[in-house]
Amino acid sequence: MIAQRIEEPTRQFLLEHPRMKYIFFGGKGGVGKTVMAGAAALWIANQGKRTLLASTNPVHSLSSLLDQDVFGAPTPVEGVPNLLAYEIDTKDTIEKSKVELTQKIEWFLKYADIKTRADEFVESATMNPAFEESAMFENMIDLMFEDKYDAYVFDTAPTANARRLLGMSSVYSMWVNKMVKSREEARSLKELLSYSRKKEEKDPLMDYLLNLRTRMERAKELLTDAEKTAFFFITLPEALPIAVIKRFINWFQDFGIPVGGVVVNMVIDKETVGKDAPEFVLNRIAMQDAYMEEIWRSFPDVRAIVPLFEKEVRGVEMLERTAAHLFA
Repeated sequence: MIAQRIEEPTRQFLLEHPRMKYIFFGGKGGVGKTVMAGAAALWIANQGKRTLLASTNPVHSLSSLLDQDVFGAPTPVEGVPNLLAYEIDTKDTIEKSKVELTQKIEWFLKYADIKTRADEFVESATMNPAFEESAMFENMIDLMFEDKYDAYVFDTAPTANARRLLGMSSVYSMWVNKMVKSREEARSLKELLSYSRKKEEKDPLMDYLLNLRTRMERAKELLTDAEKTAFFFITLPEALPIAVIKRFINWFQDFGIPVGGVVVNMVIDKETVGKDAPEFVLNRIAMQDAYMEEIWRSFPDVRAIVPLFEKEVRGVEMLERTAAHLFA
């Protein structure tokens, strides 16, 4: 049977990493990231750990999965002790970021003695689609830094977006280091050219950059700690989801984000299919078998095989069924 080829299942992986605290689920859109994140969070909560299931996907679906509204604030999941769920309100985050950005630009303009209004720069910056991802990243690491829960399970955006989101700690760090260097050079030049030899007592923008650098270093430390963090890729036994993982898995490793393994979702259980099954079903099984061979060849760390259920995975009962396979 296929399951016999799984060398280290999800349950064993987590047991061998008792300090694991930040678990991310990602993959191509439509492969079941939200379902797997929900099932994992439920299982972890049932182990007695106070767990937060959070969505960093701008297109949220946790409320639909759980059959209750979890938008805007961590909300206890009905019927599951120790589990809270949270669809992050990106609009609220973006508005807060706009206010902070306005203050920072005003500091810069005042320091450079430029009379232009900050509003013009803010409007231009916040029109960039990456601004929402940046705001989401800030919100995500705020949750991690608060450290209120024993475990955090993140339902991420499709892989390309998740790649940018989790890579921001490294990108930010490089950007901040360059900005700090530029700021130091500008301050030295200003002091050199100033008629007054009195040094500036306070540089709010430099204080911000130094604080941001410390914050990004801490975020990077958490996201690259293989004992605390793991990113699980979800795939289907189909060409496109497999290709997406092949494309991005090395990138995550290059950025130092520990890859926990691969979960294969929606596999047809051949034992439930009779010989007189419709040709369409038999053809789908043959197709899945071929792609399963590719999965075994391509990914050494397959953690679980989750079957295609007879109905939609929605609600706690179906999540428990999913978790039974994810942590078999």
